[in-house]
Amino acid sequence: MAVISAGGALLPYQDQELKGNLTVDGNVTVKGKITQTGAGGDTLISPTISGTVAGGATYTAPTFTAPVLGVATATSVAATGAVSSSGTAGIGYATGAGGTIAQASSRTTGVTLSKISGQITLVSAAGSATPATFTVTNTLVAATDVVIVNQASGTDLYEIFVTAVGAGSFKITSFTTGGTTTETPVFNFVVIKGVAA
Repeated sequence: MAVISAGGALLPYQDQELKGNLTVDGNVTVKGKITQTGAGGDTLISPTISGTVAGGATYTAPTFTAPVLGVATATSVAATGAVSSSGTAGIGYATGAGGTIAQASSRTTGVTLSKISGQITLVSAAGSATPATFTVTNTLVAATDVVIVNQASGTDLYEIFVTAVGAGSFKITSFTTGGTTTETPVFNFVVIKGVAA
C-alpha cells in the first residue's frame, strides 16, 4: 500500500487514479512509485516535487516527443504565421493538381484548362518577334489571383507576359527574342490564389 504523508497526516492512496491538481503545503513522503501518463491530446507538464522522497521510491519524469508528420490530408489549412519548408521537396502542388493542353490553329487561338497548374503546348509555327496573345479559359482563376508563366521548352527564347487576369480566364502574350524556328514550345503556368482584402 502506498502512503502519502502531508504535513504530518497520513493519506492512504492505493491503486487509485488522481485527476486534477494536487496541492500540498509541506513535505511529501512517498513510499512506492509515482507514474505520470498522458495520452491523446494531453499536455504533459513535468511536476516539481520538493521535500523528501523515501522508501526507494522512483519518479519518472514524463517526456513529450514531437510527432513526425508524414502526409497530412486536409481540405484546407489556415495559418496566421509563415508557412515554410526546410526539406528538398519545397512547397507546391501535388500530382493531380495539374494538367496539359495543346493549342490549335494559331498562336492566338485560345485554350481551356481548368487546373491550378499546367502546361500549354503552342501550335507549330515559326517564332516571331511580333507579340501574339491568346486566352486561357480556367474556371479556377479569380480576378485577384496571380498567374505565373514561363517557358518549359523550345529552341527559340520567348518573352512571356500575363497581360490580363479575370474571373475564369487569363491572357498570355509572347514573342521571341529574335528567333524564327518553327516549333511547338511549351509554357508552364501556375495560379497563386490572392485576395484584395
